[in-house]
Amino acid sequence: MTAAPDRTPPTDSLDQTLAELIDDFDLLGDWEQRIEYVIELGRGLAPLEDADRTEANKVPGCAAQVWLAVTPADGRLWFAADSDSALSKGNIALLLKLYSGRSPSEILAFDAKAALDRLGLPSALTRQRANGLNSMVGRIREAALAAG
Repeated sequence: MTAAPDRTPPTDSLDQTLAELIDDFDLLGDWEQRIEYVIELGRGLAPLEDADRTEANKVPGCAAQVWLAVTPADGRLWFAADSDSALSKGNIALLLKLYSGRSPSEILAFDAKAALDRLGLPSALTRQRANGLNSMVGRIREAALAAG
């Protein structure tokens, strides 16, 4: 039996969480260190249940296989994810750090493209991986639209 997922809502706003991520990225010197940091975030993801590794939860447009499961509860969306690629897993972990536990309206009001550009992440990735990152954000926004 697996442990119940943590459903403690974030106490910081999306902008505060983004500012913390920007500070973390700024402390790292070059893009190699930043990419390693993103990969480390992925290593910290809770394991995804086998039942959530479905075709319906696959994120299309990613270079690797990425699964994103959504659980609505108490007016918030909780996300769980995994990937067969360390970098993609890190990218989705970064997005979950921003979005999991937020209300659909918070998710939809947040400019993910601007946030990721502030981190400089899309420019550090290959075009295909950047497209995959955008697909992950798109899937999160779709879930918020469906729930809102």
